[in-house]
Amino acid sequence: MSDPVDRLPQTRKSYESPTFDHPEVSPLALFRQWYDEAAGHVREPNAMTVSTLDEWGPSSRIVLLKGIDETGFMFFTDYDSAKGRQLRADPRVAVNFPWQDMERQVRIRGLAEEVAPEESDAYFAVRPRGSQIAASVSKQSQPVSGREQMQTEYDAAVAEFADTDVPRPGHWGGFRVRVFEIEFWQGQKNRFHDRWVFRRADGSHEPADLSQASAWSCVRLYP
Repeated sequence: MSDPVDRLPQTRKSYESPTFDHPEVSPLALFRQWYDEAAGHVREPNAMTVSTLDEWGPSSRIVLLKGIDETGFMFFTDYDSAKGRQLRADPRVAVNFPWQDMERQVRIRGLAEEVAPEESDAYFAVRPRGSQIAASVSKQSQPVSGREQMQTEYDAAVAEFADTDVPRPGHWGGFRVRVFEIEFWQGQKNRFHDRWVFRRADGSHEPADLSQASAWSCVRLYP
C-alpha cells in the first residue's frame, strides 16, 4: 500500500452542505451566527490563521480569537515576536478561520492596530496564572538553548511572583484587525462552492463598521 503522501492526488472529501444563499445581514451578524454554529462542532472555533508581511514575503501562524465586535477581530501576542514586529512595520493582515468540520471557512483582509493598554490589561488579568507567567518570561520568536533554560526562567518567575499578581509585561498586548473585506465560504458538491464576499460599498480599502450592513456590498464569487 502506498504512503498517504503518495495518495495526495486521489485524496479528497465530498462536500454535502446545504446551498448558502445571499446573506441578508451584516458581516458581524453573519460571523456571529457561523461562530455559534461552529462552537458546537469544531474543537477550537476561535483558532485562526494570521498572515503578516515582512521584506521576504508572507508569514502565517495560528492564534486564538479573543474578541469580536463592530470594530474588528482581536487577538493577543508578544509585540516583540515576529508577527508583532511585522504588524508594527506593516499593518496589512489576512485572517482565516478553517472550520473544516463545518465545511466552511471565513477569510478576512484588513489592517491591524494595537488595542488600548486598558484592553490588554483586562484580558491579561483573566488569563490562567501559568499563562501570565509564561508571557512574562518568554522572548517569543527568539532562539533559546533548550527546554531546560525555559523551565529555569519560568520557575524563577513563579518564585518572584509567589505572593503577588503577575503584572502584564509591557511587550505583551493585543491587536485588533479592522476589516475591509470578509468572505464566507461554504463547501458544495463537485467543488462548486458557495462564496459570498463583503467589500466596502464605496469601493475603498478602508476598514468599516462590521455591524452596518449599508456600509458593505455583498457579491457571489465563482468558486
